[in-house]
Amino acid sequence: MDAFMDAAIEEAKKGLAEGGIPIGSVIVHQGRIVGRGHNRRVQQGSVVLHGEMDALENAGRLRAAVYRECTLYTTLSPCPMCSGAIALYRIPRVIVGENRTFLGEEGWLASRGVEVTVLQDDRCIDLMQRFIAAHPALWDEDIGE
Repeated sequence: MDAFMDAAIEEAKKGLAEGGIPIGSVIVHQGRIVGRGHNRRVQQGSVVLHGEMDALENAGRLRAAVYRECTLYTTLSPCPMCSGAIALYRIPRVIVGENRTFLGEEGWLASRGVEVTVLQDDRCIDLMQRFIAAHPALWDEDIGE
């Protein structure tokens, strides 16, 4: 198993335990997690705190050169907003836990030179399928359906 995806999944579980949407993310630089977060839209009443955005926020102000050497791990395919942030900070690699429950902007990221790897991790799929079945209205609110 991948320790960094494990950390992203732990973040997703934290979000679920807090009453939020179970999507987690970590940002890794030179083998060390420099930012971690989870979707906190519900908990914070935020329109932008997706897992990736929370991880970026928690990484704080890093030099642009650092972001250009990072890998972002996320339990779910990144939406347009999060993909834009990935492109803005020129993060070169994204590892996606799964894209079966939601296919984000992976093609767009790849067209911008980002290396995208999708794991189809059963833990990520199960977490999202259970959440969506239990909370369809909240999922629709978050994903904009």
